[in-house]
Amino acid sequence: MRPAKCLRNAGVLIAAALFVAVPLSAWAQGWKPEKPVEIIVGCAPGCGPDNMARQMQRVFQTHRYVDSPISIQNKAGGGGTVARTYLNQFEANGHYLYHGDRGALAAHAMGRSGYTDVTAVAILFGEYIGVAVKADSPIKSGRDLIERLRKDPAAHSFGIATSLGNANHQAVAGTLKRAGVDIRKTGNVVCQAGALAITAMRGGHIDVVPVSLGSWVSHMKTGTVRVIAVSSPERLQDVFSGIPTWREQGANSVVFNWRAMYGPRGMTPVQVAYWENIFQRLIDTPEWKSEMVKVSGVDNFMGAAQMKKYMEEDYAEIRSFLVELELAKR
Repeated sequence: MRPAKCLRNAGVLIAAALFVAVPLSAWAQGWKPEKPVEIIVGCAPGCGPDNMARQMQRVFQTHRYVDSPISIQNKAGGGGTVARTYLNQFEANGHYLYHGDRGALAAHAMGRSGYTDVTAVAILFGEYIGVAVKADSPIKSGRDLIERLRKDPAAHSFGIATSLGNANHQAVAGTLKRAGVDIRKTGNVVCQAGALAITAMRGGHIDVVPVSLGSWVSHMKTGTVRVIAVSSPERLQDVFSGIPTWREQGANSVVFNWRAMYGPRGMTPVQVAYWENIFQRLIDTPEWKSEMVKVSGVDNFMGAAQMKKYMEEDYAEIRSFLVELELAKR
């Protein structure tokens, strides 16, 4: 999936719409955090979402965008289900936020707590998936991997963070299925964070890992891994310019994962508008822009109203995809 093209003034338009919908008295009173704020992530410390949440924490406190103390809560398990369940203990409380991704849509399609159980706040950015092996792996390319698994689907194991059905899994399972591999026979090991999957691969415990592109940069510089495919529609620039897409290697597969902020169910429009404005300011800071370059992120900001519409459209595609992978019921 290609990232959506968004207008830079989307937040202004959404805020205007909310202004019409919310009584003037509510706006006059306003809302801002009066207690400590928690940003919840659904994976272990050191994972991609954890790193991004800690960058938010630094920016908010450095620029004093948020006066209240901010802490990061790691609630790993169930591909974000544990985190979303924890979040919803604080219904209608704007002091709790969850940094997740389109995995919330996949969870809903598979019958778990998903995107309909939380409040949409904003999509911040997106990223493609890089599929890698150890530098000394006998797997030389994405095409080589496909050919090996056509002959024997169980020949190589995959480390999937943090649940089956998510974007990382889709970036290999969907590709292999379309290339004629029986994915029901492939070996998958679910890890609580991308960093843990990479560590397991480097230790020789699993063979292939698909994770966000930014997770591979430091390992590529040290020469310990070889990225054999990217899930983008065309080749990327800079450090990834020499890595072919799946399409170039005979598999018509594109996977784009967006990263978003959610609140607990029942958040009020004024609470949503407050955080929507804060995150719009966040993505315009030099620190955040520098982080986007570092993780190879794609600017993809959407406010709450646009995010909800986008999720509904994306859900139909994800559900169809998961049915194809036999991970969701028809």
